Amino acid sequence: MEKTKEPLGTSEKKWFELFSNKARVLYPHTDPAHDYLHIMRVVNTAKNLCLAEQGNWAVVMPAAFFHDYINVPKGDPRRPYASQLSAEATIEYLKHVGYPEEYYEAIRHAIEAHSYSANIPAETLEAKIVQDADRLDSLGAIGIARCFATSSMMSRPFYSEEDPWAESRDLDDKNFGIDHFFQKLFKLVEHLNTETAKKEGEHRIAFIKTYLDQIKREI
Repeated sequence: MEKTKEPLGTSEKKWFELFSNKARVLYPHTDPAHDYLHIMRVVNTAKNLCLAEQGNWAVVMPAAFFHDYINVPKGDPRRPYASQLSAEATIEYLKHVGYPEEYYEAIRHAIEAHSYSANIPAETLEAKIVQDADRLDSLGAIGIARCFATSSMMSRPFYSEEDPWAESRDLDDKNFGIDHFFQKLFKLVEHLNTETAKKEGEHRIAFIKTYLDQIKREI
């Protein structure tokens, strides 16, 4: 497969290093589900998707680095607007560092549309790639780790003592960690945009189901 033309040319490495250094400051390890390591996984996945789907890396790279520029905690009433706040903050930062202005609006849209809670349709290939990369990080082995890291931060138990698998109650991922797999994560694969991401998403979902089968044996 022919690789995407790199619009940034020889300056790509400079921008990548600058954004990586900024990301280290923006995303502390106090929230393992949204820390610098999460950002770098999303960036790396986004680059692979960008190459496979022939997207514009000059748009995808900064959008992937800064999609969580403003991290609003779960339960905060501003949560649905976090991606829009992040988009605005990103554009201001890009202006400050002199990133090419021609990419601003595409970057803005890619960041705004990545969020599940914002419910903004991804209209461009680049927005679809960033959205897919972020959602893939909620699946598979890393997705499991992130789910339980979030459970700890929310002080919610891993599962319901009385009914772990919600056989006689409604799913409730605000109170039980395992419920989140069934209430949201298993549905994510249906909302992936690119064929490359869909294939990877199915693989990661299968791993989670195997993991949950093992939990059933242990509890």
